[in-house]
Formats: sequence, structure tokens, C-alpha cells
Amino acid sequence: MPDYDVLCIGNAIVDIIAQCDEEFLETNGIIKGAMNLIDTQRAELLYSRMGPAIEASGGSAGNTAAGVASFGGRVAFFGKVSNDALGQIYEHDIHAQGVAFDTKPLKGEPPTARSMIFVTPDGERSMNTYLGAAIELGPEDVEADKASGAKVTYFEGYLWDPPRAKEAIRQTAKLAHAAGREVSMTLSDSFCVDRYRDEFLDLMRSGTVDIVFANSHEIKSLYQTSSFDEALAQIRKDCRIAAVTRSEKGSVIVRGDETVLIQATAIKELVDTTGAGDLYAAGFLHGYTQGRDLKACGDLGSLAAGLVIQQIGPRPRQNLRRQAEQASLL
Repeated sequence: MPDYDVLCIGNAIVDIIAQCDEEFLETNGIIKGAMNLIDTQRAELLYSRMGPAIEASGGSAGNTAAGVASFGGRVAFFGKVSNDALGQIYEHDIHAQGVAFDTKPLKGEPPTARSMIFVTPDGERSMNTYLGAAIELGPEDVEADKASGAKVTYFEGYLWDPPRAKEAIRQTAKLAHAAGREVSMTLSDSFCVDRYRDEFLDLMRSGTVDIVFANSHEIKSLYQTSSFDEALAQIRKDCRIAAVTRSEKGSVIVRGDETVLIQATAIKELVDTTGAGDLYAAGFLHGYTQGRDLKACGDLGSLAAGLVIQQIGPRPRQNLRRQAEQASLL
């Protein structure tokens, strides 16, 4: 029996979330809806201009790990923080969610990563991320027992920005596949796809990655087409399973010739889209590692995404297992 259902690998980031108007984004040169990588100076400037903010442990794969744990899944996480105040917040939060997190923290510089997230009235989030200690994740942080003992390893495309993290992922994937496990990734962001298109395609076509998560913008960027249908036809050939989210249109899951359409969960109010894709992946992976069919996996993903966008912050405040049981999905 595997020790874990899911092993998540990602940038360990503390989110600092504030609301703002469209004018604030324009004045400060922030690309709306994207994840922008920033340096220390820019981080300090934006922080000084932010309104009242909420601090919450985030990072894409960390959010997914918290989501799987909330569904009752057994989950572990690899990610690097520094031995500082934000690093201690991150460690506390992820352990409190029920996630196994044993990566050794850095002693000293650089400090723990943080992302300043500006949420506009339409609920769209614009992220400005200083990667700090997160970029120090490397092959020495791969715990072989967790890599070979998890049913599915899941990593974020954002990890292709820090160079040594690539080595850690390839090493983990090798251990996972040698143990007969599967590997999945999220494309993370259309700008991230633009930076690493050829490498992402190679990960899929070489069989390093079995399952891909993306949204409609990312998949079109991956295949450099304006046609969603054309991009879907391509990804169908390039990986074993692809789950593609389409906001209020729900999601589409493809496996070989099979196509499964999933409806979006009805919501009362869109508050903050931060973490929607991360929580969709959490629901899907929980269902998948419990042997559920693709429709059930997608429905669990849709439920988790629908719940998280009705709150500020990317980690579930409600018990997802209880919510799924109430919706007759578990």
C-alpha cells in the first residue's frame, strides 16, 4: 500500500492578499490576471502601496496539497522556506491542514517567498511573486520514500522558473515511475507556458508527465492557437489524461478518444479566483487516487473550485469532505 495518495511539489509561498481597483493595477504597471515574478526592490515597493491585507500560506501546489487533505486524502509536500517568521507561518499552516511537510528550511538568506496578490472587484487576482527561498529547492530535498510511496506526484509549472527545482522534479518522477506510480503537472499560467513551451511539451511527450491540468488560456498558449478545440485535439495526443478548466463553462477531461464534460458548480458570489485551479486539481486527484471515474473526479474538482472562489484566500476554509458528502459526491 502506498503511504500517500498525492505528493505535491511547489513553491512554498506566503500570500499577502489585498483588494484594489483597476486604476491601482494600471498606476503600478501590474499585468492583470497574471503571475509576475518580481525582485526584492519591487516587492518592497508594492508592499508599501498595498491596502489592508490578509496573510495566508499559499503557493499553487501547496494549495492543492491542503485541498487533498481537506477531502481526507493522505498528502505530502516538498517545498523550501527560510528559517524566518514567514517560513514558520507557512510550516504551521500546512501542518495544521494535515499535510506531511518535512523539507529542511534554509538557514539565513534569501527569506521565505511571498506573493502580493491584488484582487479587483470582478474577483480576478493579479499576483506579484518574490520567490526568495523557494528557488533553493533542489535534488537534495527529494525524499525517496515519499516520491516512490505516493500514488500520484503533482507539481506546478511555476517550478520551471527556479533552475534546481527541475532536477528535483525529474528525480522524483523517475522514482515515482520506477515504483509504478503516476506523475501530474499543472501548466500554472499562460506566461509560464510561453517561457517553457518546448520543455512542457517534452515532459508530456516523453511520458515524464501522465496527467496535465490547465485552463483554456494555458492550453491555447501551449499550442499557439486561438482555437480551444484545436488545442484540445493536440493535448489529447500528447498526454494520457488532460483536465482543462473553463471558468463558468466548467471543465473538459480527455483520455484517448474519451471526452468528459463537467459543469461548473453554481455559486452565490464570486469573491476571489485565487486558488481555483489548485483546488480543482485537489478534487480531481482525490477522486482519482480513490479509483473514481473521470466524471466523479471532475465533479469533485468543480465543487472544490466553486467553494474556494467564494472566499478570500486560496485554501479551503470549509471541510471539503463534508461538503462533498452533502453534495452526494462521496
